[in-house]
Amino acid sequence: MLKRYLRQSDPEVYEILVKEDQRQENSLEMIASENFVSQSVLEAYTSTLTNKYAEGYPGKRYYNGCEFADEIETLAIERAKKLFNVNFVNIQPHSGAQANAAVFLAFLNPHEPFLGMDLAHGGHLTHGSKVNFSGRLYQPIFYGVKKDDETIDFDQIYKLAKEHKPKMIIAGFSAYPRILDFNKFREIADSVGAILMADIAHIAGLVAAGFHPSPIGVAHVVTTTTHKTLRGPRGGMIMTHDEEIAKKINSRVFPGTQGGPLMHVIAAKAVAFGEALKPEYKEYIKKVIDNAKTLAETFLERGFRIVSGGTDNHIVLLDVGKKGLTGNVVADELHAIGITANKNTIPFDPHPPMITSGIRFGSPALTTRGLGKDEFRKIGHIICDLIENIDNDTMKQKLKKEVEEIVKQFPMDKFRLDY
Repeated sequence: MLKRYLRQSDPEVYEILVKEDQRQENSLEMIASENFVSQSVLEAYTSTLTNKYAEGYPGKRYYNGCEFADEIETLAIERAKKLFNVNFVNIQPHSGAQANAAVFLAFLNPHEPFLGMDLAHGGHLTHGSKVNFSGRLYQPIFYGVKKDDETIDFDQIYKLAKEHKPKMIIAGFSAYPRILDFNKFREIADSVGAILMADIAHIAGLVAAGFHPSPIGVAHVVTTTTHKTLRGPRGGMIMTHDEEIAKKINSRVFPGTQGGPLMHVIAAKAVAFGEALKPEYKEYIKKVIDNAKTLAETFLERGFRIVSGGTDNHIVLLDVGKKGLTGNVVADELHAIGITANKNTIPFDPHPPMITSGIRFGSPALTTRGLGKDEFRKIGHIICDLIENIDNDTMKQKLKKEVEEIVKQFPMDKFRLDY
């Protein structure tokens, strides 16, 4: 429906978009960072607000004609404040990475030290990777997980904090399947006078629905994306209870790191927050967690090793190195039978990031699509069967047909209008 003009005006682009629609329709999406938005979010995203420049903030714009941009941004902010029970929200960051960049700019000078989770142990690029602005402009010190149980090593964080006196500590991850104890992070931050930044990009939906402890009021500042478990458009936002921090953050977002906000995306954020405020959203997040736990249990029942031995959220990290395989190979083979996941390093991984010993699976997108514990159990067995028969073409064809059968039971056009 949203491409009715494009088909005639630019058939080349149209055909590519149709192929992407078909890819999403005909595969099982298990990338933990991805989700499916509603038709309402899509419609807001493609609105005429994409035409409007609105540099500045509601009531304080640089251009005229922003009265309705002000209305939609104010609505998005108020819904986000209610959703997370927070006093201040900046809804303008184009992405989680840009939200993080604004926080760095607010609290650190170039080359000053901060503590972040090691990318190889589950951290994010913007938490200090040497190829990212956070590692190039600032001085990262990395903490990780314990070798015995693969949970965050708070003793290590405390020692590193005492030794290096970081200006900021980041509590957050890209691939960590357990609950984050924000109070422990805050205790350590206070002991060295550091700012605590919580990056809840992956677990924002769980926090909003009450299935993960909230960092609001514990961390000085909180960043997140608006997609992933929050099930909105791709984008970011920054939250805090502190009025002075809020002023600093606002100036570091605009004009500090970006110009005019993407008003059509902010409209889509407002719609997504409205959906997340409905009682049905809590039911959805509970299913997200239940489905991830079912997948983890299935792997364990089949004799596979998963990082930390289980999951408390939407992420399951499977160790395929124990089966003599690498993540890149398994991810490609999964893709060939219709399951989309990503290779991922695991703690103490002997392989580099483009090879890896792990696969990261997530439950949000397929839960949105309507799949439940029975389907996740089936998918778990399909994945195990594939790994155990990685060179068996006959088996792979059989598994591909099983994936196709599951896909047919949950058409994409049904769920988009259901929430």
